[in-house]
Amino acid sequence: MSGRLKLVLATRNAKKVPEMQAVLAGAGVEADVVGLDAYPEAPEVAETEPTFTGNALLKARAVAAHTGLPAVADDSGLRVDALNGMPGVLSARWSGRFGEATGDKDLANLHLVLDQLADTPDGRRGAEFVAAAALVVPGGLETGGVETAVEGVMRGSIIRERRGSNGFGYDPVFVPEGETRTTAEMEPEEKNAISHRGKAFRALAEEIRDLV
Repeated sequence: MSGRLKLVLATRNAKKVPEMQAVLAGAGVEADVVGLDAYPEAPEVAETEPTFTGNALLKARAVAAHTGLPAVADDSGLRVDALNGMPGVLSARWSGRFGEATGDKDLANLHLVLDQLADTPDGRRGAEFVAAAALVVPGGLETGGVETAVEGVMRGSIIRERRGSNGFGYDPVFVPEGETRTTAEMEPEEKNAISHRGKAFRALAEEIRDLV
């Protein structure tokens, strides 16, 4: 890649676009970042891979193929030690149809994890948030095509009751290592500085800088 980069972020969440632009700028990459709002016909990609990296690559490949532009996608979730690493890639769907029926799937997912850990002592409630971020540049290797992916991890533990109103998903019950607050009690800037997603995107920005 050369010159100023145009990059598609595989999300319809407009708030993530300036965040990614800022991360790239911090790595010294001049880029114009757009989200999928600019491509309303872009496909919805089912997350069918068994790993976060696999799902991130699936989405990035689909968006790169649709737009003909370099694409970035991510996938993330919670791995709980006492649950053998689950819910993992199923984090957003852990409560299944019951969660959908409640009308608040995130809350149903959170309460299911708490119920499953109800008899687990505090010293065995370790967990980690994991995020994978992938870049796909369309084209074969002979035309400059690229695929790369990185992961970021934030270790911590699961508390027994929800605290905080910031964040989403499992944030109200996750306390990062070295902290007494949940990630839902942190300001967004504080959370982004240590979060799995922030780490993954900063690492990917370094990869992109080396390619530009």
